[in-house]
Amino acid sequence: MIKYHLMALIEKKSFDDRKRITINDISDATGIHRATLSKILNKPGSNVTLDVIDRLCSYFGVPVDQVIEHIPDN
Repeated sequence: MIKYHLMALIEKKSFDDRKRITINDISDATGIHRATLSKILNKPGSNVTLDVIDRLCSYFGVPVDQVIEHIPDN
């Protein structure tokens, strides 16, 4: 399963920037549709394109492994 760390990234950026970061802010800055961001936040293991992952990496200034994580099925 793929686990997304989007909520943790939003919280860290909000803290670092000293302002609340919303899905709308991320959508406006990255061009990622709000529905896609909502799906990532609310449906664990959601399938998104590599372009979305790339845009999130660029927006948050982090490598891929801080956006997604592979968790082996047991």
